[in-house]
Amino acid sequence: MFAEPPTASGTVHWIGTGRSTGRTGLGLLCDQAKRVIVWDRTRERARSRLSSLGLAERAEQRSLSRDSLEAEVRPGDVIVSMLPATEHPALLRLALSRRAHFACTSYTSAELAAVANAASTAGLVVLTEAGLDPGIDHLMAHQLIERARRDVGDTATTVDFTSYCGGVPAQPNDFRYRFSWSPYGVLTALGSSARYVENGEQRTAERPWEATRPLVLGEEAFEVYPNRDSLPFVTQYGVPSGWRLATFIRGTLRNEGWYTAWTDVFDTVRAGDEVRIRALAAELANRYPTTDADRDRVVLTVELTVRDSDGATCWRGTQLLDVSGDAAESAMARCVSLPLVGGVIRILDGALPVGVNRAAETADEADRWMDFLKEHGLPVTSHCPPTNSDDPLNERGERSKGEARHGA
Repeated sequence: MFAEPPTASGTVHWIGTGRSTGRTGLGLLCDQAKRVIVWDRTRERARSRLSSLGLAERAEQRSLSRDSLEAEVRPGDVIVSMLPATEHPALLRLALSRRAHFACTSYTSAELAAVANAASTAGLVVLTEAGLDPGIDHLMAHQLIERARRDVGDTATTVDFTSYCGGVPAQPNDFRYRFSWSPYGVLTALGSSARYVENGEQRTAERPWEATRPLVLGEEAFEVYPNRDSLPFVTQYGVPSGWRLATFIRGTLRNEGWYTAWTDVFDTVRAGDEVRIRALAAELANRYPTTDADRDRVVLTVELTVRDSDGATCWRGTQLLDVSGDAAESAMARCVSLPLVGGVIRILDGALPVGVNRAAETADEADRWMDFLKEHGLPVTSHCPPTNSDDPLNERGERSKGEARHGA
């Protein structure tokens, strides 16, 4: 039996103020919500972070403890977790106990999904995968797959899908990277295997960096490699069962030269010594600190190509997000916080169904999120043939009038 959903209170509890908390997203939330309470280790730390974003007078600040948070959360509130993914299940359980909704940007782990099932029964909304990657990449994928399906149908001889995202220095350094999140987290992620489809076969890269390959966008060269497990997203993105997947890869993008610059890092990760990995993470954080003068860049590219039985391209679409940070806000904070806030606003408006929601579950929902991002200054460059177009693609998959496109 399902409980009646609590009436949305309009109060949002924003937990954590790390590098992914952005001025654009949080400022918009302060405009839209009745009340925003920002929680950090201390009230002073929360106020300092809000002051740096120009938002100190627009949100309340609190010192975070379970007891104090539990005492303030009311039915119909929204808890937003900007803490590490390992902290999400505990916060979701707290939300469930207080009959509050929950949102985060992280992947839907098995533990998070198990708690979310109970939240669904209680009539609560649980929003996950609502940041940059995962998040905006899901929106792009849903849009491209649906547009192609409408044009070519539910059967296709050869389909190639790639999705690559990375936070990189706006001006590449000798290390070809600036840490936008925990250095230790970056190194441990490298040590996790990746599953994907290549040449029509499922593959596993035990050391993902060994599958690094070049990628050219426009006239700019990058390096990419598979990340995590791509295979569940075939179903999540609604890929028709009649499409024969030659390639299906979700992965990470880096500046050209990254593979060579990280040789010593790979040696340490390969050895698997936890003490050495932690020591290297601390050393790299000190050697390549992110300062106020640094400017980051986010590049996210999703491409879908469909070919016929003769190998000729019958449909190709790409979407590209390319954003650089400025003195007011990093690109990473902007690209993570804004879609998350868009999702929270939809919770406040009662526009998301109870249970687990990701950034978008359908192409129509992805369109709504993309419109929101565009409205608030996060444009995506799209190169796709119009649905049911009479202007066919040539053999190379380009527009017959020579329309420019981004692609590998």
